[in-house]
Amino acid sequence: MSGGTARSGGTGLPVRHQRVLARGRGAMGRLMRHEGALAVSLLRWVARRPAHGVGPGDTAVGYASAQAVTMWVAVFASVVETVVLALLVPWPLVHLLALVVGLWSVFFALGHHAACTVRPHVVGADGSLRVRYGALLDVRVPAECIAAVRLERRFPEGGLLRLGEDGTVDIAVAGQTTVTVELSGPVMFRRPLGRAARASRALRFHADDARAVATALERAVRGRKAAVSGEWEPVRRKGIRCGDT
Repeated sequence: MSGGTARSGGTGLPVRHQRVLARGRGAMGRLMRHEGALAVSLLRWVARRPAHGVGPGDTAVGYASAQAVTMWVAVFASVVETVVLALLVPWPLVHLLALVVGLWSVFFALGHHAACTVRPHVVGADGSLRVRYGALLDVRVPAECIAAVRLERRFPEGGLLRLGEDGTVDIAVAGQTTVTVELSGPVMFRRPLGRAARASRALRFHADDARAVATALERAVRGRKAAVSGEWEPVRRKGIRCGDT
């Protein structure tokens, strides 16, 4: 140690600098994984492959229709911008950079819409719930954490994700949610930038067919109640329990 600055590892950098570099590498890794997920989703969408993460007996419910118009407007705007810049910019290097940025914008808009389409919400055959938003969010709610479900349209403030101080989490699409799931225990998940978050009271989200979500979950709740009396034995999905982090 020299000059009062703590150093560790073989890099010779101060500890605080190494932490900054580690966070930067983590963010870059998440960004690359997200871009890869967009590319895979786009290929799956174009090839009309089955929805991602939907198994036998599961109920898939989409949510992309509410934002489809906005997505296609974004794609059209990106294409127009790319063409206009290609025609107006005379400098080769700037022209190339503008073309790369424009093509990436088109890819991102199409990939995001594809990810929202091929990665729907899923009500599992075991009564679990998986709430997703493209490749950005994936909230897994075990069956035993679901206390009740109701249909209600809300317009929460903010953007995609809102974390309430009372333990309520809103995942809005086109500025709205249509399903409210009351929780009997905490549910941990990752925010789009990788930070940990928790829903402990309720989870609100949008579904194109909100009633299909409610029907599937209510059927699962009735099945669990029957299981308590010994009339029915539910299928348990391994790897996640209520309150798991």
